[in-house]
Amino acid sequence: MFERLFPRRKPDPTPLPQPNAQLALGALLVRVALADQNYQASEVGQIDRILAATFGLKPLEAAKLRATCEALERHAPGTPEFAQILRNEVAYDDRKALADAMWSVALADGTRDAAEELQLLAIETALGLSDDDIAAARDAALRQE
Repeated sequence: MFERLFPRRKPDPTPLPQPNAQLALGALLVRVALADQNYQASEVGQIDRILAATFGLKPLEAAKLRATCEALERHAPGTPEFAQILRNEVAYDDRKALADAMWSVALADGTRDAAEELQLLAIETALGLSDDDIAAARDAALRQE
């Protein structure tokens, strides 16, 4: 009887890992895809391809990493904290390449979205990219569209 009135609480879920450069990148890619509140399969696939290519992962490993990054993105710090991890661990030229990768996620669903572009600008700025490099990443992505 008391069990029905006072059900047992579910145990806490497995704690999330501490963000490192790999997880921070994945979480920011997910954050870009979610900016328009429409998480498309094409965006998920693009994130998986980026993670696989960047970190030398097999497709299943990349999908597992993305799933961890999705959970981290929901429960972890904001964009500046993720970007700071990347600024500390990733060279400037590689951060420019990350901007290109993020643009490919934003455009993977075939549409330009103002919310995604604002999120991208915030991330690129937090990554410490120059205005010229931000504009170059946007222009290159839009030419490929």
